[in-house]
Amino acid sequence: MTNNAFEDAKKQLRQAQAVLGFSDAEYDQLANSRREVAVSIPMRRHDGSREILHGYRVQHNMTRGPAKGGVRFAPNVDLDEVRALAMLMTWKCSLLNLPYGGAKGGVNVDPRNYSDHELERITRRYTAEIIPIIGPDIDIPAPDIGTNEQNMAWMMDTFSVAKGHTVLGVVTGKPISLGGSQGRAASTSRGVEVIALRALEKAGLDPKNTTASVQGFGKVGRGAARFLFDDGVTITAVSDMYGGLVNPAGIDIPALEKFVDETGKVVGFPGANPATGDDILEADVDLLVPAAVEGVITEENAARIKARVIVEGANGPTTPEADAILNAAGKMVVPDILANAGGVVVSYFEWVQSNQSNWWSLEEVEDRLRVRMNSAWDDVDAYAEEKGLSLRTAATVMAVERVLAAHNMRGLFP
Repeated sequence: MTNNAFEDAKKQLRQAQAVLGFSDAEYDQLANSRREVAVSIPMRRHDGSREILHGYRVQHNMTRGPAKGGVRFAPNVDLDEVRALAMLMTWKCSLLNLPYGGAKGGVNVDPRNYSDHELERITRRYTAEIIPIIGPDIDIPAPDIGTNEQNMAWMMDTFSVAKGHTVLGVVTGKPISLGGSQGRAASTSRGVEVIALRALEKAGLDPKNTTASVQGFGKVGRGAARFLFDDGVTITAVSDMYGGLVNPAGIDIPALEKFVDETGKVVGFPGANPATGDDILEADVDLLVPAAVEGVITEENAARIKARVIVEGANGPTTPEADAILNAAGKMVVPDILANAGGVVVSYFEWVQSNQSNWWSLEEVEDRLRVRMNSAWDDVDAYAEEKGLSLRTAATVMAVERVLAAHNMRGLFP
């Protein structure tokens, strides 16, 4: 990334400080992580060669409950990125009134270049290194970019073997057969859909007469595109890490899903024309869903964003400088800590189910998710209107205020 995600996260915290008026000492407490761990992961490849991978786990805050956050496997993972994502998780959990603090983990590895057996060894060694600081009452990992339910099964098993008994609640995003929750795999996408529909409603747009561009066709973007397509939204542009597609008349998302299942990428889909990543972000649409990685909407391209509504499916896709440009242009930007919170909400549901050994139906999970997401939208929208703030600033201020209140109520341990 060209921008430092951690510095961007601290800028958002400074904006909350300007509204709430808390002290610099309190800012420092909120800006710094509670605990950070960096680990080395020795790896023997199938060809006999050896390498050292680097992994991280950052627990930003644990004032309101155990830390919660995903583990990503990506080649650009570094400590500052993980710090930023952990901080965003703190605000996300607070905003959704979940009894968690924020955490994040990662390994600087490109999983596309490793076999399943090699990825299992990486996952298990990473887990073994962080066992002392994770657990169902301490810190609960989950999938993120480059990881999935299989990685979570390996993490749960490694932790359980070390403890001598099965501990289902140590991770969320597990397979259903190992105590996972119905609806977890699609939960972030479902949450993006719920919030996108509320944002369109606020903007006076009918989904059936709305066009959309989805940047990223992975875990979040693919599901969001499909759910919005089913709602009647015309998806005219999509992309993945390999390239993009544009069709002003609309892309057949179910057909594209089938194509991606067969080929592994959107490139080459016969129902649309090739496009670049910039084409997707700058498409002439009503709704833009950046659902890939951080820092894709920047000071350089923000003025060319045509969408009236931007719903952040990814974590941190918009830099603070770009956010200011979009707000000045009258765009509605729905921040990540609200828009993509569906994943951590259903992770919370899974954690509750695992700890109680009582599993809910898909209908129960999705109904509870909609209630949480709609309630959070109502709260943020009302606060933004009352205080004259952007949705991002309102969401951050609300979240930070709750964490700070909990800090002050607990007091400083001498």
